[in-house]
Amino acid sequence: MAEPLSARTDLVSLKQELVDGAALVASIGLVPLTQGNLSLRDPASGHVLMTPHDFAYDQMTTADVVVQDLDGGVIEGFREPSHESPVHLAVYEKRPEVLGIVHAEPIYTNLFGVLHKPIAPLHVNTLIDVGGEVPVMPFAPSGSRQFGYDMLAVMGDKRAVVWANHGMLAVGESLRKAIHCTVMVEISAQLYHMALQHGEPYQIPRQYHNRLVG
Repeated sequence: MAEPLSARTDLVSLKQELVDGAALVASIGLVPLTQGNLSLRDPASGHVLMTPHDFAYDQMTTADVVVQDLDGGVIEGFREPSHESPVHLAVYEKRPEVLGIVHAEPIYTNLFGVLHKPIAPLHVNTLIDVGGEVPVMPFAPSGSRQFGYDMLAVMGDKRAVVWANHGMLAVGESLRKAIHCTVMVEISAQLYHMALQHGEPYQIPRQYHNRLVG
């Protein structure tokens, strides 16, 4: 049976959303060159739209997007999916509220990743958008579903986690929110780094954390 026209239209729209999101994070320096990857989940079918492996974001079109099922099977697309796609699929499997994911390589976030030092919630938006301190996952080779499960254990109920010596991952109820979270993690990391150059940063009192967490 042919796929309904409305379903095809929605899929095209979602592909464009992914391409536009990838172009945005690249334009603000969160995914240098071909590093990082993005995905979103179609809430209607449950299928996952993934950026292709090692492909320049400024050249990406909707034809380059790969559509996968939750088992990793390719449903549509002629390019190889990102090698981090099993990690994304693990997140979608375990966190049904997540509809968008960004794996990025921001400089200041990577700084804390190589220090294996969590990013403190010094700014209210770190609490609102991330859910609190950004934890750091111990170093491990990425690209497997098991890596994704281990990452989620470290991540807990937060919306972001730093991969030691290898960037970060952020999630959201939409791709737009995952991108927003990614930006806030990098801003938080930059602010924390700069504050440490001048002394011991003031921490938002614990009694306000639950009130601010979004």
